Amino acid sequence: MSPLPRLLWAWMLTLLLVCIAHAQAQRSDPMRTVPPLRARVTDEIGMLTPDQRQKLEGVLADYEAKTGSQIAVLLVASTEPEAIEHYSIRVADAWTLGRKGVDDGVLLVVAKDNPKALRRLRIEAGRGVQGVLTDAQSKRILEDTIAPHFRQQDWYGGLVAGVGAIATLLNQEKFPAPPAQAQPQPQAQEDDGGPGIPVSIFLIFIGIVVIRSLFRPRRTRLMQPGLPGQPWQRGNHWDSATTGFILGNILANAARHRGGGGFSGGFSDGGGGGFSGGGGSFDGGGASGDW
Repeated sequence: MSPLPRLLWAWMLTLLLVCIAHAQAQRSDPMRTVPPLRARVTDEIGMLTPDQRQKLEGVLADYEAKTGSQIAVLLVASTEPEAIEHYSIRVADAWTLGRKGVDDGVLLVVAKDNPKALRRLRIEAGRGVQGVLTDAQSKRILEDTIAPHFRQQDWYGGLVAGVGAIATLLNQEKFPAPPAQAQPQPQAQEDDGGPGIPVSIFLIFIGIVVIRSLFRPRRTRLMQPGLPGQPWQRGNHWDSATTGFILGNILANAARHRGGGGFSGGFSDGGGGGFSGGGGSFDGGGASGDW
């Protein structure tokens, strides 16, 4: 046999081996599939109880109705083989959270079982919100607001605090108001907060107090060692009723800051009619963290 056919056969065998190795690598380390967007809170691993998920879903639905901005939460086991930054931008591009042209969407991703090298927390900020939800603010929310709760396995408390902090920052931006919706007539009644105090004023007062607590410096010994200057955080776990009430009152201020309707004081179901992104775009702005 002449040298040329032998070289040709050797080249073909090498090419075949390369193709086989590439196929095996793809089978053993596939890219994680982006889940379909069906709700504002997608919990693939049961980090939340059904009641917690429904409450958070309802609050985010109310927030979108009053402001137009979309905040979504995705809880997965792992993003391997990708780092959380690569996976979250694929999710954000697929889900297109936020209004088209306004780009006021935010995605919060938790990869509970990721190795620390791939990170386990990520905020993906839409193009339009990066003026107030900066990379530095996103990092602060992850490390100073969410992580202390997650270190105690208080998943719901961490998500409530994180979403509340995100919403508080978004409320500082002058986004276009959502389409006007018919609102029920306010009821003339008093609340247990004191005689003659309308419910709306009481809710606003509570919201202001909670917002200040999220961002003021720590004043007690509850500060984690080695992390000076962190915002104050409660050392104990929040129960479901407390976190739902606090988050509801934080987001109630959206109506006052962003020109929406009044707050009803409760939670909508959030599960009817489906949910889809509004066509918003992302460019990788945000931050990653761990706990």
